[in-house]
Amino acid sequence: MPATPLALTQGDPAGIGPELTLRAWLERHERALPAFACIADPDHLAAVAGRLGWSVPLGVCDWGDAGAAFAEMLPVIPLASGAGRAIPGKPDPATAGGTIGSIDRAVAAVRAGEAAAVVTNPIAKSVLYQAGFKHPGHTEYLAHLAAQGGIAPRPVMMLWCEELAVVPVTIHEPLRRVPELLTTALIVETGRIVAAELRSRFGVARPRLAISGLNPHAGENGTMGHEDEAIVAPAIAQLQAEGIDARGPYPADTMFHARARAGYDAALAMYHDQALIPIKTIAFDEGVNVTLGLPFIRTSPDHGTAFDIAGQGIARPDSLCAALKLAARMAERNLADTAS
Repeated sequence: MPATPLALTQGDPAGIGPELTLRAWLERHERALPAFACIADPDHLAAVAGRLGWSVPLGVCDWGDAGAAFAEMLPVIPLASGAGRAIPGKPDPATAGGTIGSIDRAVAAVRAGEAAAVVTNPIAKSVLYQAGFKHPGHTEYLAHLAAQGGIAPRPVMMLWCEELAVVPVTIHEPLRRVPELLTTALIVETGRIVAAELRSRFGVARPRLAISGLNPHAGENGTMGHEDEAIVAPAIAQLQAEGIDARGPYPADTMFHARARAGYDAALAMYHDQALIPIKTIAFDEGVNVTLGLPFIRTSPDHGTAFDIAGQGIARPDSLCAALKLAARMAERNLADTAS
């Protein structure tokens, strides 16, 4: 495990993030979790634990003490966020400053070497927008924080579980817009980032990328659309010319069964549901959202704030626990590379 703790953000304090954080700590031994510290309002965490009847000792501390404290108490990096007024299941724009501040401090801690990686609890973009948040989403804000010289890196979203890693080339876009947004350059850039990070952060010496077609049957030689011949195939050829083991375009409906998955390390899909349906079918509770392309490690549970069940103590921490464990694994890989 990394010598330094992971930085866990509070997420939206009215969502399930606080109770997932508490449950993860309670189950830390049986799940063999790495040390983490939550950047949050300690009074709010205590109130959530009290309402649920959970005995979770909280230790307000700084980063230097968090790793040692984790075995006996949940380390909390205090955040004066106003989260104490948050009511489970009732999102409030007044808490947006704390939600954003928690992200800011997590990134700052990792970049200063005080924390090993960023793990983010779910946020609600609509709540942040009401408070004046100007970024399209969580990932774009992280890229903004990572900007150097005014230039932000291009983040790439990977959904990961032990059985599958998949990347949507276009993400939160209406289906009717995907053909106009999809370009050879976009696929090539995405493939480069995925291949580089599989090598550097996942330890895959020669990454194998399987790339889906856009249309049914990957266009079936142009009878179901020409995008696969005109856009996707040239991207694969360019990646191959750069020495990347990229293959396809494959029909998406035959890419995700067990025998097919054995032939690649990551799949690139052309749009959101083409990527997320298979991984949520395979690992609905354990999937992890990994952001590639940033100068620091970021993982997150592959689910939202679940306001409808917040405060009931029934939310499962599986995805958060998987995100914590994957972040620690990636950080350990970074340490090994640095040492060598």
